[in-house]
Amino acid sequence: MGHQAGMVDHGHERPTDAAWNAVVAAARAAARVARAGQLATFALAPDCQLQPVPPGHPDALLAWRPGEGWELIIAADDPRHALIDLYLPVCSSTASRPITVGHLGQSLDGFIATDSGDSQYVTGQDNILHLHRMRALCDAIVVGAGTVAADDPKLTTRLVAGPSPLRVVLDPARRLAEHYRVFCDRSAETLYVCGRSLVRPGESHFGLATLVTVDDGPDG
Repeated sequence: MGHQAGMVDHGHERPTDAAWNAVVAAARAAARVARAGQLATFALAPDCQLQPVPPGHPDALLAWRPGEGWELIIAADDPRHALIDLYLPVCSSTASRPITVGHLGQSLDGFIATDSGDSQYVTGQDNILHLHRMRALCDAIVVGAGTVAADDPKLTTRLVAGPSPLRVVLDPARRLAEHYRVFCDRSAETLYVCGRSLVRPGESHFGLATLVTVDDGPDG
């Protein structure tokens, strides 16, 4: 088809799958290309890794701009464009330029829970899929004790391809029990953060989670 040897023909893939593969590849490659410190153009190779190509190559998908991050260089009417464009800013994060993303599940009429206090689910399946994609692009996901107590979430990426993030549970008052799923499964590493005064000498784990202590006092 006139494409350079080694490039992948995405014609057999659904646009959404091809786009998501590109997003995950961009997130994984960001640290490496940032260290190189050079303007470079990439296409998606058959192994779903980014491969350098010359500017103007027919398979060129993304460009890395030092100090700025990823730039999407396919046409706006390309069926992959919208999904890649949505997540690409997150993919540009590096150790020297980290980002923190806040995610709030909210209904169209402005509520984060039902009248009974039930928060599963006030959004919908599309948002749950979006949430799992965001997890796959982040190094860690941080939740409070209230979220764990109310929803008993797994905080994994089971709905999408991509790694599950480190799970961090903040519970300064140590009010949670060990039966919640984040403390019982090995699908992702978990840190359990609580007040130092509430940890017994020599205690290192809370269920399967690693204990992390923080200073505490009368005011929290």
